[in-house]
Amino acid sequence: MLSLVTTSDGSHTIKNETTGDTYHSIHGAVQESQHVFIKNGLLHYVEKFSSKKIHILEIGLGSGLNALLTYKAQSQLNSEIEYTALEPFPLEEEFYRQLNYDSQKALQTIHKSEWENPIPLSGDFTLFKSKAGIQSVDLPHNHFDVVYFDAFAPNSQPEMWTLDIFSKLRNCMRAPSVLTTYCAKGEVKRTLKAAGFTIESLPGPPGKREMVRAMITSN
Repeated sequence: MLSLVTTSDGSHTIKNETTGDTYHSIHGAVQESQHVFIKNGLLHYVEKFSSKKIHILEIGLGSGLNALLTYKAQSQLNSEIEYTALEPFPLEEEFYRQLNYDSQKALQTIHKSEWENPIPLSGDFTLFKSKAGIQSVDLPHNHFDVVYFDAFAPNSQPEMWTLDIFSKLRNCMRAPSVLTTYCAKGEVKRTLKAAGFTIESLPGPPGKREMVRAMITSN
């Protein structure tokens, strides 16, 4: 059973009442996504590598917030974005229609767009949504520049934080590339290192001391 929760920055997140998991931080859903995935993922990549075409992979479309913030950020960048989102459990319309994020029209378009087919949301932003999970999906080799790893926490979804998963992501990322996640547990850092990533521990969003940025510098 799902419910809407208002977080500390006034924006909504969604809570699974059965497990107690929330899709975003209760300390601020928009603040967390903006800090972890946009500022320290996408914008860091653009500032450091200045790519004209960026391939983004999101693990866990969820509420659509990360995709929405990326779409909004893209309008300020001189970059074309191809955005791939994996979501085996799509959110029902009754929930995403209630979310109080800005740019409701764009959010509705993200959720209502066709699955398993590239959809241009603008001239410079293409969205591809798949209901496949990371374990089963066939990802292209040396393709993605930025990865948003936004799975539920390791204590809730331990199968998502394994060496096999991070090695699969390493294989689909080209150098240079960036993966960001809100989780900074020591075991997660060690697993990322074992998969071939270079790890940076960064200040976290409100309510979290740290987050992780993992880099691929060479293939």
